[in-house]
Amino acid sequence: MSRAFDPGTLELLDRTREVQIVTTRPDGKRPSTTIWVVVDDGEPYIRSYRGDRALWYRDALERPDGVELQVAELRLPVRPVPATDDLSVARCSSALERKYACDPSTPAMVGEAVIDTTLRLEPR
Repeated sequence: MSRAFDPGTLELLDRTREVQIVTTRPDGKRPSTTIWVVVDDGEPYIRSYRGDRALWYRDALERPDGVELQVAELRLPVRPVPATDDLSVARCSSALERKYACDPSTPAMVGEAVIDTTLRLEPR
């Protein structure tokens, strides 16, 4: 059973347009990358714009205990969990289309080339 984020954290993630994801590299460096996060029915999701070629995505899967989000002044330790089942993919895509409806990058974020990089975030 996964743990849940508190309502205040979910609301912050839901209203924040872009967040920083900090991952841990094999050499211990901790780069950050700007990403989108969406919340659907109390569960936050992220997806890689560059598919599985994105370094942050590969680092997050290889070292899930070394991932955090930076949202405003908040550092939020998270654990990314692959969420490639049809329901999770659809929920993430719908949430992306709602939240980023006017952004020209949205079609690429819901395209077939990247949907397999859907990750659900759990608190650590």
